[in-house]
Amino acid sequence: MKKHYSMIIAGAGGIAEAAGLLLMEWSEVAPTLFIGDRLHSKALKVAKWIEEGTTKPSVVNGFHLPENGLTDEMKEIFNQCDILLDCLPGSQAPKMAQFAKDFHMYYANLTEYVEETNKIMALAKGAKTGFLLQTGLAPGYIDLLANKLFQQFCLDFKVEKVDKLEFKVGALTDHAVAPHYYGFTWSPVGVATEYLKDTVVLRDFKKTSLPALSERATIIIDGIAYEEDLTSGGAADLPDALLGKVRSLDYKTLRHPGHYSWVHEQLANMKDKSSAINDLQQKMEAVIPHIEDDQIILYAAVEGKDAQGVLRRREISKRILPQKVGKHLLRAIQTTTAAPLVQAAQLLLENTLSGVILQSQIDPVKFLNGNYIGKVYGKA
Repeated sequence: MKKHYSMIIAGAGGIAEAAGLLLMEWSEVAPTLFIGDRLHSKALKVAKWIEEGTTKPSVVNGFHLPENGLTDEMKEIFNQCDILLDCLPGSQAPKMAQFAKDFHMYYANLTEYVEETNKIMALAKGAKTGFLLQTGLAPGYIDLLANKLFQQFCLDFKVEKVDKLEFKVGALTDHAVAPHYYGFTWSPVGVATEYLKDTVVLRDFKKTSLPALSERATIIIDGIAYEEDLTSGGAADLPDALLGKVRSLDYKTLRHPGHYSWVHEQLANMKDKSSAINDLQQKMEAVIPHIEDDQIILYAAVEGKDAQGVLRRREISKRILPQKVGKHLLRAIQTTTAAPLVQAAQLLLENTLSGVILQSQIDPVKFLNGNYIGKVYGKA
């Protein structure tokens, strides 16, 4: 950020912490920050954590953001802020977006939830401020990387269509033990949701929905074997944007071998499908630990024939580890999710965009090499 802005971060979890610290540490002009959470004590704690962690002069305030209603304090803060960065669970996204619209703030969120995204797209039509949706890691960074790969392939090989566009992300622990071969590095409800909601893909150039966890396969990335499977939300709006241009397009989540078999066992034993997300979350949380040491593995590939009919494939992979920002060490999932969100804030504020902005509408080259993203992901 090159100017002074006042910003709200809704939520006080790990991504909110990271977004606040990145804004303070890496902005040319540090913003005034307001951290809101339903637990006022948690908001105050995160505000203090950011202030203690930055090497720059900072003003960070915690405030109460109740699950329902609009307090006088909220009105006062909303009226003076330029943008709301939504780090709350996806179910809260439409409510936060409505606040942004009502108080003429810009808005950016992270959620992979499809239904909530559709609601925000409807309410943000005609808004004077910009609403940049699904701008985290996956959905978010990985979609822009895949889109950039597709565009460059078409340009270099003088074609307009390709056979495959595949992109995958794994938020993984360094080690994994039986029987689940997993450790939580981010929201358990987010994991359960992406495992059970349908995913949107392209098959034979047409958009369709497939059940999550229905196309398991093994992939080797940088010499290491992972399992991949379809999960919901990660494709953002690329199935719509590239309709008719890609024969097969999908987003898959990477896991250590053995994890998906364990998940399928848990699902097979569930009798009440109506509460499956909650039940799976509870089953996972009972036996899967939360782990601090993490890594992000991401991979994107495009495949198709060039103008002469020769089959070509281009691939890119990255492995991202925890990183020190200011005085704090941030987990890989924190920096990789927060950096695109903060980059989105800069894009909105410095270009005064309005209405809904989806992943396919962002210039991938400029965004992926932005001043916040570049420090986490390197050059794209």
